[in-house]
Amino acid sequence: MKVFISGVNGFVGEHLSSFFLSKGFQVYGNGRSNFKKDGVKYYKLDVLDSKKLKSIIAEINPDIIVHLAAFSSVKGCNENPGVCEEINVTGTKNILDSAAALKKKPKILVVSSGEVYGNQKPPFRETLELCPISPYGQIKKKQEEACMYYFKKHRLRIIIARSFQHAGPGQQPIYAISDFAKQIAEIEKKIREPVIKAGNLDVKRDFTDIRDVVRAYLLAIEKCTDGETYNICSGKPHSIREILQKIVSYTDTKIKIIQDPAKIRPNNIPILQGDCTKFTECTGWRPEIPIEDTLKDTLNYWRNKIK
Repeated sequence: MKVFISGVNGFVGEHLSSFFLSKGFQVYGNGRSNFKKDGVKYYKLDVLDSKKLKSIIAEINPDIIVHLAAFSSVKGCNENPGVCEEINVTGTKNILDSAAALKKKPKILVVSSGEVYGNQKPPFRETLELCPISPYGQIKKKQEEACMYYFKKHRLRIIIARSFQHAGPGQQPIYAISDFAKQIAEIEKKIREPVIKAGNLDVKRDFTDIRDVVRAYLLAIEKCTDGETYNICSGKPHSIREILQKIVSYTDTKIKIIQDPAKIRPNNIPILQGDCTKFTECTGWRPEIPIEDTLKDTLNYWRNKIK
């Protein structure tokens, strides 16, 4: 079977493409930067280039499309909401237009975010009204609305995954866990002062290891119902303070922690906690990798990368 992964060169795309390859899929994908990976047919292509995107997807004629290409930084979206909306909404529409033009309609997985729930009482279930309070959450809600429009009008076989925070080796250091791990690795190599700068340590987030997430994505494609939305999460919130204390405990270096105002973002939801009961009942999936292993593997990734 052929799978096309938009954003295959990103953090999730790298892990997902490896997982699909291990299952015997033919993997194709696109991204905006140079990229090369054994087994992946890669196209340097922006999802905003609708004409070229439609041509390439028609040529591949995939059985599955996983749409990962996105502006995924909440902080970055606060600073550039227009750019974020163009990539996340217009880019999604271009992917769906390309799929709609195919004679054989592929199964499509579109990745949304737990941010669409806003500041409601956790845990968040799929039946809750969407009340996003951040520009990022508002734009992801628009992305979901576009998906449902195409599902109804073009009968596309779309599944929406509302993924909560995920982490693991290879993630960019614009996200908390990877940021902390990189800082610790640099401190150990004595290229940074023994000080970690952090934002709001009291917020709680629902983290899942990326290796569990990509396993969930394939199960969603194989077993979930078209036109439905599913939370992908651990259901176990951890404060950023707890996460930081755990990861610091994995080094022998004495480290001071200070709060950096530049890392504190507005409209920060106190607790983001999902409920994945619907997805588990449909697929049997449960997260298997404990947060401690995620933290250790991410720290070791940066220890190996920083010379």
